Amino acid sequence: MAGFSVSRYAPDRGVWGRLTARDSVVRRLDWPMLGSAIALSLIGAALVYSATRGRDSLNHGDPYYFLLRHALNTGIGFALMVGTIWLGHRTLRGAVPVLYGLSVLLVLAVLTPLGATVNGAHAWIIIGGGFSLQPSEFTKITIILVMAMILAARVDAGDQLYPDHRTVAKALGLALLPMVIVMGMPDLGSVMVMAVIVLGVLLASGASNRWVFGLLGAGAAGAVAVWQLGLLDDYQIARFAAFANPALDPAGVGYNTNQARIAIGSGGLTGTGLFQGTQTTGQFVPEQQTDFVFTVAGEELGFLGAGLILVLLGVVLWRACRIARETTELYGTIVAAGIIAWFAFQAFENIGMTLGIMPVAGLPLPFVSYGGSSMFAVWVAIGLLQSIRVQRPMSA
Repeated sequence: MAGFSVSRYAPDRGVWGRLTARDSVVRRLDWPMLGSAIALSLIGAALVYSATRGRDSLNHGDPYYFLLRHALNTGIGFALMVGTIWLGHRTLRGAVPVLYGLSVLLVLAVLTPLGATVNGAHAWIIIGGGFSLQPSEFTKITIILVMAMILAARVDAGDQLYPDHRTVAKALGLALLPMVIVMGMPDLGSVMVMAVIVLGVLLASGASNRWVFGLLGAGAAGAVAVWQLGLLDDYQIARFAAFANPALDPAGVGYNTNQARIAIGSGGLTGTGLFQGTQTTGQFVPEQQTDFVFTVAGEELGFLGAGLILVLLGVVLWRACRIARETTELYGTIVAAGIIAWFAFQAFENIGMTLGIMPVAGLPLPFVSYGGSSMFAVWVAIGLLQSIRVQRPMSA
């Protein structure tokens, strides 16, 4: 029994020949998606500034330190999006083996002396000058691309209606390799996102549902095995314990989530006002510019401001779903579906952990949280989505 129905995917090779004028490409961009992503990054800049302007221990005495770097990260990310659109997702399809190999080498490099530990996760490479790189963010993209390339190859060529079992097994094997490496860092949050990406990709590919159910069962069994064998670090066990029992050690392992809920709850309908939040100015919430940036919105912008962030994220996901549905090739559908699964789960996990309905996993809020690697990766993903839309047939 197949998963999502994939009726016919005929590669279109003449799209760029019809897009001879520069403004034709501009007109074909998905502007609601692009505008929403830009708005999220701008809101993020205000929230990051509010969270860090008074934290001298973090900003080196410069209240604009994180704001300027967030703006720089956003600018670089936007440039990467433009470059991705210019190259095109089909051109990148030919470079996927090289990109995949580089991403695996980068995550392996984290396990060498080049790697650095931040908040318990040995997941970073320190570049210098205050800049660092988290390779697992880019691995999310390469997993999507390499699985799409393999699963769609024979379908787009017209040889098959759906990927066969051998093709699916090969795609899963390539996805599993970097996931195992990232798990060894350990970076459980990123592994959770990658697992959801894999499920989203399989569902969109039309692969047999037996693979989906098998993976869900294997994931559940693996989670139990990891717990029983004691493979989690102490800080990860503490996070799950605090999630299961919010009253557990409120001054210790439960401190972050308790303070996050206090901050969000104090915002009410309209918030205390930007830069006026007592929890934020009092520096009660740790990691507020990154993992817990949503607490700034909840406190200072209130329910309405936090709701606006959800609406903008919803627009991005809605437009991505339209792109996935309208493309004429399975490769484009799979890439779009993988990005949708990534953005949706990561946003849900990030916001959920601030509300206490999900365990703390150290994942940034897409487009909003401070962080170069995350910002670069999500804007490259937007570039892939825009390329799929721009290169679809004119009649679609």
